[in-house]
Amino acid sequence: MSTLTTAPPVRTPAPARPDAGFRPEVEGLRAVAVLLVAVYHIWFNRVSGGVDVFLFLTGFFITGSLTRSVERTGSVRATHFLSRLAHRLLPTAAVVMAGTLAAAYLWLPASRWPAVFDETAASLLYYENWALAAKAVDYLARDGAPSPLQHFWSLSIQGQFYLLWLVLVAFAAVLVRTRGVRLREAVLLLCAMVFAVSLTYSVVTTGTRQAWAYFDTGARLWELALGGVFALALPYLRLPRAVRVPLGWFGLAALLSCGALLEVSTLFPGAVALWPVGAAACVVLAGSTGLPFAADRLLTWRPVMRLGAWSYALYLWHWPILVVYLHRTGRETATLAGGAAVLAAALVLAAATTWLVEGRVNAFMKRRKGRSWSLATAAVFAVPLLVVTLGAQYVYAQRHGPDWKELAADRGAYPGAAVLTDPALAAGLEEAPFLPPLDDVLDLPVIYAEGCDAGLDGTEATPCSYGDPDAEHTVAIVGGSRIAHWFPAFHDAALDAGWRLVSITKSGCQFSTETPRNDEAEEAASCVEWNEQVVGILDELRPDLVVTLSSRAFLTGENTYPGFADRWRMLDEWGVGVLALRDLPRLEEPLPECVERESVAACTTPVGLSRSAADPAGEYADVPPNVTFGDLVEYVCPDGTCPAVTGNVLTFRDHSHLTATYSATLAPYVGDLVREVTGW
Repeated sequence: MSTLTTAPPVRTPAPARPDAGFRPEVEGLRAVAVLLVAVYHIWFNRVSGGVDVFLFLTGFFITGSLTRSVERTGSVRATHFLSRLAHRLLPTAAVVMAGTLAAAYLWLPASRWPAVFDETAASLLYYENWALAAKAVDYLARDGAPSPLQHFWSLSIQGQFYLLWLVLVAFAAVLVRTRGVRLREAVLLLCAMVFAVSLTYSVVTTGTRQAWAYFDTGARLWELALGGVFALALPYLRLPRAVRVPLGWFGLAALLSCGALLEVSTLFPGAVALWPVGAAACVVLAGSTGLPFAADRLLTWRPVMRLGAWSYALYLWHWPILVVYLHRTGRETATLAGGAAVLAAALVLAAATTWLVEGRVNAFMKRRKGRSWSLATAAVFAVPLLVVTLGAQYVYAQRHGPDWKELAADRGAYPGAAVLTDPALAAGLEEAPFLPPLDDVLDLPVIYAEGCDAGLDGTEATPCSYGDPDAEHTVAIVGGSRIAHWFPAFHDAALDAGWRLVSITKSGCQFSTETPRNDEAEEAASCVEWNEQVVGILDELRPDLVVTLSSRAFLTGENTYPGFADRWRMLDEWGVGVLALRDLPRLEEPLPECVERESVAACTTPVGLSRSAADPAGEYADVPPNVTFGDLVEYVCPDGTCPAVTGNVLTFRDHSHLTATYSATLAPYVGDLVREVTGW
């Protein structure tokens, strides 16, 4: 069916509409917005608010277009609308994605290819924002390297908006015929309702789960809805030029200052995002004054308008080029010259893509009218790319399966930490490809796959038991991910010694009485609730020994926490022993990326980068007698340095967590430490 509603045209009297037709100052506004996005990304590693301008303008133009379609034809003509969007948007996006896939193959490490494959499919199918939202609240994924396609999140939101707005305007058309209201009034009312509901949801969600809200369509929809409100109200907002001139400059100044004055990436998309959206609205309201000293004179300058015409392609190209540049140079932000090269390359590719793809496609479509041709043109670009991406995912999965784990079980070839205590073994060890391989480096303890970890925002404490349930001794390992990465060592030690091991962990949460210092209020609250449940579980379990952390190491220093000691005193009252492990060092960057870019030998980190010279456990006052402090760093970072590979085994899976394979090789030393502490 080609339309959502079919009826005679809806005749609605309306004033002359400046929302219809080409608006040159808006083309210039696009240019400013995309430059802000690129400049802040390239040189400042910050977010500018420019994307919010694009969302506002999308709502502005799409609402006006759909409303005029209903006024002319009586329906939104869904297939006509979507086919036109497809042939305008998909070819350029597909070309950039294909170029990004090629660049990833040539210049990015193999460990990042699966993510690029996944996000290519997510971007093509317009759900990239949800994929990134899931990663943003996944503690195990949030420290990963930036994806060269993650900027497609905003386009995914816009794609979902197109579908929602088809339904909204079609419903408004129904109200016109059934309730006798004017079409523009109905659409305006519905847009205002969406704006109010979405903004309220956005403010609440940003305050509790900002990382999720940043990519959440529901939390962003108000920006597009406000554009729709503005499109319908603009014909009635007739301001004198004496007001519009300062309004235009005010809007432009507000937009330029937004990224510099606000930490957009951690504050948006709540009410603070009204800043860039309001700035864009001011520029649109100011319109074209024709005066030489007005802001629109700058925005309608030919070079600026040319850049505005390239803005879509420039937005798409700048980010993958930047990601490749940063990876190849090992930098977090670009140098002045390097950033200029990135921007220049993005501009050249944007101009070429706009001319070759958009220009040629539009010229072709002028000769081939009809929805079928529009859809076919979009499909020619998008479908082969999707097939190639899905095929690459399948082939990659077949070639890089879990077979390496069988090799890693051979302790003769892959002894890991054992070479640190056995000189003869170290001397006779034959060199072999290290494991886990870099293309399967997310080598996690089984507790994650078995649902034993509460996750970043989960509240339920889940005890998972391993070994003999009737064993004489029970050890409980309790805390966050930096105690969980010890699980393979304790697991194998427990099996060897005949102990029972109970794991109770939650990513990003420590076994403590203190509320975490966390920007995400919901995550902090979930940690408090999880801790309360853990106390109840341990009270019922009454293990012989609880293993937890005594400190936390960061690149800014190593810290102790009074809340840790509070939990130790509680366990002392129950007669439960505590082994408080000193936190392992952190690396300067994720180890797999360093190894792929440099070499195994080059990727070493001094222990002193993140740990104090002396054990900070001495800072604790009134340590109860049930506590023994332990430090196993010598088996991970011998002689004050953390190597990338020990005994043919990769040590860290990122910048702060052991690979499960290496952790398992630490079982003998963990077993010795437990026996030393308990006398078992």
